Order: sequence, then structure tokens, then C-alpha cells
Amino acid sequence: MCLVMHDVEPLKPSNTGWLIADVIDETSAFPWSRTEVDPELLALIADPQWQPYIVFPGEFVAPERVVSEVRLEEGKRPLFILLDATWSEARKMFRKSPYLEHLPVLSLEPEQLSRYKLRRSKRDDHFCTAEVAALCLELAQDPLASEVLDAYLDVFSTHYLAAKYQLVIDPDDEVHNRLKPFLPSAP
Repeated sequence: MCLVMHDVEPLKPSNTGWLIADVIDETSAFPWSRTEVDPELLALIADPQWQPYIVFPGEFVAPERVVSEVRLEEGKRPLFILLDATWSEARKMFRKSPYLEHLPVLSLEPEQLSRYKLRRSKRDDHFCTAEVAALCLELAQDPLASEVLDAYLDVFSTHYLAAKYQLVIDPDDEVHNRLKPFLPSAP
């Protein structure tokens, strides 16, 4: 996973990009700038071990760039580039990042609606960054990582909302029990 993070997005307490890095060891994060590109980001995109995909809705892209499944060349692994931002910021980042223009655009077509409750888009088919990453992991044939990330997002959201509304957390509720099998055992 490669996160390209807008401005103060990493500092927002409701940001889910960091959950991805907690679950996926090979996660890189870079700040986005309209005028400067981090050379390490460019090197990552050009690294021959990776097959990069920019993940973005296909309805905003020329059809010839859009793909809906992950097809890997021999010896390559997928590199999902996620724009970690609000929806309006992500559209601006996509339009103003010429170094991404040569990449195929992976357009997700999930059957479910977003469950993210911490910040709302005006559309239910706009997903938070961690939901997008979980969908990408499914497409990359890694259902276990997808399930762990999905469960972790639910626990994160539960704790965030409990803190916001001063609610008591039940560590044995359905959300926590879904994550427990993936947690390391206590010694």
C-alpha cells in the first residue's frame, strides 16, 4: 500500500490511513504537494518489483485508463496508491498529480455501502481510506488481510465514537469479538 496524504490528513483523529500501516507491513506514506513530489514516492512507483495502480473512481477518468481487476505481470506485486484525503481533496490531488497520469486507475465496484461513521461524504458509495484498502486486498487475493483491516476499522470507529460521546466500551461485543482472533495471544 502507498498512501499519498493530503495536508493535515495524518493529524486528524478520524484518519484511517494509519490503520492500514498497522495491518500491512509494506505500507509507505507520503505527503502530497501540488508543486513538489517526494523523490522516494517516484522511486517506489518506478520500482520494477511493483505494479502500481492508482485507486480512484473510474467515472472521473478516461475509460482507457480504468481497470476493475488486478492483473499482475510475471514477478510483480500490486502497489495500491491511495489518496488519503476528503473526497474533494482527493479529486484535486488526482487532477494535479501529473506523475500519476501514466498509471492504470483501479476503479472499485463494491456491492456494499460505506460503513464509515466518523466523517460522512454526501454519497454512500464513497469509502474511507481503510475501506478502500480492504477492498484492494480482496482483489489482490489476500482475504485474511482484508478481513483483519475491516475488523480493525470497526473497532477503531467504535472507540472513536465512544470517546466522542462518552460511551462505555464493551470489549466483548460483536465488533471486538470479530477482531480478537487476529490479535496476538498474551503470554
